[in-house]
Amino acid sequence: MNFKKILANVAIVAMTAALFAGCASSKNSAGNGKNNGASSNLPKVVNIGTQQMSNDEKIAIAKDFFEKELGVKVKIIEFQAGDIRNALVSKDIDFALLGSASAAQGIASGIDIETIWIHEVLGNAEQLVAKKDSNINSIKDLKGKKVATPYTTTTHYSLLKALELNGMSEKDIKLFDMQMPDIYAAWQRGDIDAAYVWEPTLSNLLKDGRSIISSKDMAEKGVITSNVEVVRREFADKYPDLVTKYIKAVNKAVKLYNENQADAIKTLSDSLEITPEEALKQTKGSIWLTAEQQLDPAYFGTSDKKGNLVKSLKDTADFLYKQKNLKKEPQLDTFEKAVNPSFIEKAIK
Repeated sequence: MNFKKILANVAIVAMTAALFAGCASSKNSAGNGKNNGASSNLPKVVNIGTQQMSNDEKIAIAKDFFEKELGVKVKIIEFQAGDIRNALVSKDIDFALLGSASAAQGIASGIDIETIWIHEVLGNAEQLVAKKDSNINSIKDLKGKKVATPYTTTTHYSLLKALELNGMSEKDIKLFDMQMPDIYAAWQRGDIDAAYVWEPTLSNLLKDGRSIISSKDMAEKGVITSNVEVVRREFADKYPDLVTKYIKAVNKAVKLYNENQADAIKTLSDSLEITPEEALKQTKGSIWLTAEQQLDPAYFGTSDKKGNLVKSLKDTADFLYKQKNLKKEPQLDTFEKAVNPSFIEKAIK
């Protein structure tokens, strides 16, 4: 009997050891999810900061392309232009849609981000509009007038460059820093004479205003602006596959716009609660690029030889520095590091 008891005890010990070994193996496998593709390595939620614009990201949001591609819960948070950079700094969001001027300032001021996508190259989608009864027919007519635009945005940059090209500066006008809803309210009250704005505020102002200059006009003068996507470098280093999947989602939206414009426009119309005609007009005011086009030397270039986007962002930062919107003089290598075509390259492989 004693011998049988001993055998039984040995069997129990062996089974217990095997059970613990199995649990330990499973635990180690889960803990090494980064190497074996286990879902435990993924974040519970990815936070995407956006703005109200008729672009590829808005289509991707409305069509649920992000959750389908990323395979995790995605939270979309809408911001006004000035607040979205603060959310990056506080790590409340992982991705952010910024104007190129805002991105340039953020990079130059030390926000640790990478530029990964161009949503659109801006043209008639951003314009300087003046009241019809304001006697403003040119940039020089702005002297002494009340003009509004959101600071450190593409419209702010374009306005300051337009003044510079006409031998003027912001000291020659009464410049107000306002977000789009506030600009429209001030316009209706008659508190401002002109504003450099984007859609949908632009269309509202043009109902009783006239266009003085557009970002398309400025591009022809060498002042190119765009809306870009940035990602926190910490997030990109930890979850590079998710960044690549973000690119796949927005590229899918661009392809939808190119191949089935009616569907894309209806999606924007429903999402933004505007007419299809308004949605089409807004999208026609800018240039949308596929992932393959973004790797052209005029834009991102490649990882081996980066393109003109580096110089464009650096030139923007240089101008902001001269305007005393930046404390430190921008360095080229900062922008070389911050423009990353690799995620686009991986997305199209």
